[in-house]
Amino acid sequence: MELSVIIVSYNVRHFLELCLNSVRKASSEISCEVFVVDNNSADGSCSMVSRQFPEVKLIINNVNRGFSAANNQALRVASGRYILLLNPDTIVEEDTLTRCIGFMENHPEAGALGVRMINGKGRFVPDSKKALPTPMTAFFKIMGLARLFPRSALFNKYYLGNLDDRKTTEADIISGAFMFLRREAVVKTGYLDEDYFMYGEDVDYCYRLLQAGYKNYYFPEARIIHFKGESTKKEGLNIFISFNRAMLTFVSKHFNNDHSGFFIFFIRMAIFFRAGLGLIRKFIRLIFMPLSEGIIIYLIFRFVTSFWGTYKFGADYIFPEIFTRIIIPIYSIITLSSIALVSGYRIPVKFINAIKGIFTGTFIILIIYSLFPVSLRFSRAIILISELISLAAVSLWRVIISLIVPGIADNPFRKAGSTIIVSGPEGYSRVKELMSATGAKRRIAGRVSISQTDLGEDVLGNIHQIKEVIRINRIKEVIFTTSELSAVQIIDNMHLISDMNISIKIAAEGERYIIGSKYVNPRDIIFSSKRLSFVQKAFEMLRKKTG
Repeated sequence: MELSVIIVSYNVRHFLELCLNSVRKASSEISCEVFVVDNNSADGSCSMVSRQFPEVKLIINNVNRGFSAANNQALRVASGRYILLLNPDTIVEEDTLTRCIGFMENHPEAGALGVRMINGKGRFVPDSKKALPTPMTAFFKIMGLARLFPRSALFNKYYLGNLDDRKTTEADIISGAFMFLRREAVVKTGYLDEDYFMYGEDVDYCYRLLQAGYKNYYFPEARIIHFKGESTKKEGLNIFISFNRAMLTFVSKHFNNDHSGFFIFFIRMAIFFRAGLGLIRKFIRLIFMPLSEGIIIYLIFRFVTSFWGTYKFGADYIFPEIFTRIIIPIYSIITLSSIALVSGYRIPVKFINAIKGIFTGTFIILIIYSLFPVSLRFSRAIILISELISLAAVSLWRVIISLIVPGIADNPFRKAGSTIIVSGPEGYSRVKELMSATGAKRRIAGRVSISQTDLGEDVLGNIHQIKEVIRINRIKEVIFTTSELSAVQIIDNMHLISDMNISIKIAAEGERYIIGSKYVNPRDIIFSSKRLSFVQKAFEMLRKKTG
């Protein structure tokens, strides 16, 4: 057996299917076995693999054993001369595997080989090549200096930022997303360290390969797409903590001596500091909209109360303290809670959910008002006027925030961007049907043809003109089809348009679903327009209770 491919998967069914299709194409002329080790997925991954890829050797775990332990399960039975550890959220080019085998054949000193990775936006992934995380290198990385000085040999030594990412070079560390190994090196070095559950195992293993006398290489002539983060499905702060905890484990394990204790201490402090900042930032992001809107609603109630008292009863009239100090704050809290109940504060906050929440809150407050004794029913008009003004004010506030801080609030008045589909006529029809069935809001501007001779009426230009098509038609989203494009074509064009600030997605073979970074749009997820809104349900429940 020439090659064994090992993929550890956890709840990434659609990415896994795309990955396996690419591996199938890339290994068509290679004696190859493919293992999928499933870590107790609950998304139908196992049934998909057994049904669509019967040649794959499926290992099913009834618990999530982590990355290292799951890889070791397959490593123990793999028989290939070369072994590839591959993430499920990747797409390999058709010649990636043969190129890697050729390189390893010509470099018998190589223990591990990594390739040029690009992310779901077509941009180079720095994780493709890394240096050993010595205490100082790790400290600069954790403190964020590597990001501030990306080309520095000192501050960004972790990502070898001073080296050309288009040239083959020795690299201490190869990413575990695509780690091409020589069997003899695995036999000599042993299996992955299972002390690392997720993150750090690739760093540890590459270091052990170096200690065993092998060299590790970064080989940019072979490329993959890596939808970075899809195989972990964690929040950013959790990723940060898990990653840096793994880095600290590595530093403590391999560099724990009298001279490194100082740096290890500061690495710990840096992790706590960055994690603390992350928590504060996340907390502020979560509370900003409800806190600001709560203040707006409360102030509107107070203003309307003062205005109504003057208008209705004269300039000297003052409402009782129980109304201004207790009942008005309760009204404000009910309105705010009603917005929250209809997912009005799920980021990015939706304009329409504020409207639903305020209508719901008004309805609830009017019911409560009707149940109050006469002595506490100060004015129904104050409720209605305040809620009406709040509706306008909160809606306007959300539009303003959407313009100032993109990502927190959704702007309903912003025109949906246009989409182009890079495909032949059949793939174009299937993608349009899929987008229609799943409620995609983007307008499809037309098609980019694969061949210059394809001149259908929906064609805006051919694939060689893709940047011009995007610029002239003000395109915000590009969808590539894998059934009609090779991985090489997709990667070339993703990289070509990576500087254009657009969304890039890929339609899997058969156009049954569309994926991108942190995005999956499967055909079987269809949003029903017949579902009752929260307000409708509330009215219906109240109607039944009141008979």
